[in-house]
Amino acid sequence: MKYRFVFLILLSSLFLNKALSNNLQVSNVALTGFNSVSNFALIQFDVSWDNSWRTSAGPSNYDAVWLFAKYRLKTSDVWNHATLHYVDGTGSGDGHTEPAGTNIASADDNGSGGAYGAFIYATADFAQASVNYTTAELRWDYGVDGLSSSDSVEICLFGIEMIYIPQASFYVGDGNLTVHGQFRIQASNSPFQITSEASLTLGGGGAGDLHNNNASGMNTADDFNDATSQTLPAAFPKGYDAYYCMKYEVSQEQYVGFLNKLTRTQQTARIAANTVGEFMHSSSTRTTPANRNGVKLMTDPGGLTPRVYGNDLDDDDTFDEADDGQNIACNWMSSGDLLAYLDWSGLRPMTELEYEKSCRGTLSGVAGEYAWGTTTILGATGITNSGAVNEIASNAGSNCVYNNAGAVQGPMRVVNFAQAATTRVQAGAGYYGIMELSGNVWEDVVLVGCVAGRAFTGLHGDGELNTNGEGNVDYWPGINGNNATGTANGTYAGVTGCTGYAGISFTGGTWNNSAWLTTSDRSYRGTGWNGISGRDRRNGGRGVRIAP
Repeated sequence: MKYRFVFLILLSSLFLNKALSNNLQVSNVALTGFNSVSNFALIQFDVSWDNSWRTSAGPSNYDAVWLFAKYRLKTSDVWNHATLHYVDGTGSGDGHTEPAGTNIASADDNGSGGAYGAFIYATADFAQASVNYTTAELRWDYGVDGLSSSDSVEICLFGIEMIYIPQASFYVGDGNLTVHGQFRIQASNSPFQITSEASLTLGGGGAGDLHNNNASGMNTADDFNDATSQTLPAAFPKGYDAYYCMKYEVSQEQYVGFLNKLTRTQQTARIAANTVGEFMHSSSTRTTPANRNGVKLMTDPGGLTPRVYGNDLDDDDTFDEADDGQNIACNWMSSGDLLAYLDWSGLRPMTELEYEKSCRGTLSGVAGEYAWGTTTILGATGITNSGAVNEIASNAGSNCVYNNAGAVQGPMRVVNFAQAATTRVQAGAGYYGIMELSGNVWEDVVLVGCVAGRAFTGLHGDGELNTNGEGNVDYWPGINGNNATGTANGTYAGVTGCTGYAGISFTGGTWNNSAWLTTSDRSYRGTGWNGISGRDRRNGGRGVRIAP
C-alpha cells in the first residue's frame, strides 16, 4: 500500500539560542514505520539543547524536554493535537525508540492508553552540558485521532524545556513579619512544612494547620485566617508529589508558534493584533512594539484562512531575524491567554504552593528571600545585544529584571543572567534551576485562598481549545466564565471556556515593579484578579505537569 502521509519540518524551533542559553532545537522530523493494521506511525526526530544535566545529589533532579505534536489534513487549515502511545517509562514494549542514554515517558492521559505528549531525558548523571539525541521516535496512534492510512496530513513536533521537581517535603512562608499574607504555622510566624498531598486545614485555631499571617496587607484577603478555617482538598496539587515545571517563562517565539497553529477565530481570541503590521499589546494603536514585545501580524490571507504571525522586535518588517526578540519572555498576555497556551500544550497552571517549592526547594525559608534563596538583588539597568540570542544585562552582577529601569522597559531574554560558571544567586535561579521566578513577568498561580481556586484538581490540558480559542479544562480557573471567587470552578459546560478570573492571580514581581518579588509575598495571591480578559504589559507565566 502506498502511504500518503507527508511531514512538515518544524516551522520554528521554540528556542533558537546559539550561546549561553538553552538552544532547544527539534529537527529532521519525518514520519516512518507505518502500520495500517494497528493504525500508527512513528514520528522520527532529532532533539538537542544546551545546559542540560542530571544529578543524584543536592536537588536530585534533571531537565527534560516535553514533546507534543500537531497535525492537519492537507485539505484543512485546522491543526489538531496528535495522540501519542502511552509510555510507562520502562522503555520496553511501548513502541517508541529511545536514543542511547535516554528515557521517554508519559502518562495515560485519555484513560485508554493515549498520551498528549512525552518527556525525553537522560538516564545517567552528568554535569551541565549540551546534549544531542538523534533518530528518536514517538509512536503516533493516528487511528485514535480518527485518521486512516489513506489520509494526507502534515505534522509538526514541538518541544518545551522542563525541569523535574522530585517528590519531597518543603516549606511555605519564610518567617518575615512584613511579608503580606505569607504562609506560616499558626501564631508562630515560622514556615509551614508541606509533607504530603493529603487535605489541609487552612486557618482556624489548630497549631498544626496552614495559616496566613491573617492575610495582613493583601490586596484582597484570603477567606481564611486564625479565626476562620477552610479545607484545602486532597485533589488540589500541593507540590509534594513530583512534577515538571517549565524551565523558562513562555517566550515570544513560543507564543508565535501557538498562534500559528490556531484557526482564525481562535487567533482573534488570543491576540489583539488582527491587522497586518500590528503588534501584541493593548493600546488601540499597535503600530510599534511596546515594552519589548515584538510579536507582530505578518500576513493576512483573508476570509477564514488563519493569519500568520512572526517576531519583529526591530520593526523593519523582516521577520524572525537574529535580533527580533524571539527569546524574550512573552508579556502582554492575559491569564486567559496563558491558560489557553497551557491547554494547547498539554500542560496546566501551577498552584501557589508549587510556586514556593519551585523557588525554595527543600530548604527552610530565609526571611525576605527571593527565588534564588537570599535577600541579595541587583536589577538590570540596561541591555546589551538587544533582542538577540545572546542578549544580556549591560551592568555586571545583575540577577533580576525589576524596578522599571529606564533603559530596559520590558522583560528580557529568558535565562539571560545564567552565564558560564554563574552561581544560583548570580543566575537568579530557583533551587531546582528554574529561571526568572522572581522578576521579568508575573507568574500566574492557582490560589488556595478562595473557593474557586481550591476546586482545582490539577487536570492537564488535552491539547485542544474550544472553537472560540479558550482553554476548556474542568475545574480550571475561570471556567464557564466564572468571576465569583466564592463559587467553585466546575466542569466545562461546553459553551464558555476559561474566560473568567475566579481562582487565579499572580506572584513573583515583574520588570516594572520593585515590590512583590520575594518568594513568600502573597500581596496579590488573594481571591483573584481581572487579568483573564485584560492584557497587561507585565503578565506572562509558565506551566507545569505532574510527573508520570
